Amino acid sequence: MPLTLPDRLPAISLLEKENIFVMGSTRAATQDIRPLRIVVLNLMPIKITTETDLIRVLSNSPLQLDLTFMKIKSHTSKNTPIEHMRAFYKDFEILRHEKFDGMIITGAPVEHLDFEEVTYWPEMTEIFAWARTHVTSTLYICWAAQAGLYYHYGIPKYPLPAKMFGIFPQRPLEPTLPIFRGFDDLFYMPHSRHTEIHRADIEAVDDLTIIAESEESGVSIVMAREGREFFITGHAEYSSLTLDTEYRRDLSKGLPIDIPRHYYRADNPSLGPVVTWRAHANLLFTNWLNYYVYQETPYNIEAIH
Repeated sequence: MPLTLPDRLPAISLLEKENIFVMGSTRAATQDIRPLRIVVLNLMPIKITTETDLIRVLSNSPLQLDLTFMKIKSHTSKNTPIEHMRAFYKDFEILRHEKFDGMIITGAPVEHLDFEEVTYWPEMTEIFAWARTHVTSTLYICWAAQAGLYYHYGIPKYPLPAKMFGIFPQRPLEPTLPIFRGFDDLFYMPHSRHTEIHRADIEAVDDLTIIAESEESGVSIVMAREGREFFITGHAEYSSLTLDTEYRRDLSKGLPIDIPRHYYRADNPSLGPVVTWRAHANLLFTNWLNYYVYQETPYNIEAIH
């Protein structure tokens, strides 16, 4: 089944070239189905790239999804045309009285700041609290994972001596959980961050369970509230060239940046990346949608609480 997307969203034409089935909202209106309502709070600077990355992995589900993009009123994106934001994004204030089957909150380029120093932190905390009563299951990604763990459970973040940058092997610690249905004993996930969370802090909170980690990149997935919250410290949704783009961007700015680990063929940027994470990324999002959203959400969406 397709994703239902706003007509004219740039991701539609990009993904149709990859033979990924998406449906505009006009055509979707004729479908006699109750699609799952998924809201995405996109905090990444280049919105269109992140939209496309997420739609790509969400589209592998057989479930029909109705995707809504949320933005925060207290921050204006500098890297996405204002016309795009007006056409495809809605303020939290407009959506706060609605309910959704699933939610995804992305990373944000504010790792260098304490959470309370982020200009839009007050609005973020409102959204975190709102999600608990208005969404069946929420995925927190990268910075959002650290922010959500801090807000809900008091888990601090710590600066890293060097950027965690590359593709790292992860080990499922609870392999029988539905989120890992079809997974191998190891799976790979892109990471691109300057801060980390510590296993000991999470283990001290009874309501949190570490369900995947890496010897190199540390804790990668934390589950709470029996799957109503997942905190993912990496970027399973990244496309094949995202890390390459970040690496070359930082090089061009003269920033200190190492070659992303386990990413390029023979560790040579000129040879291009080897994609090792795509299959499990598709499984991760499909399993989340099926087992933690579709199987758990009420048919009457207003019954979510």
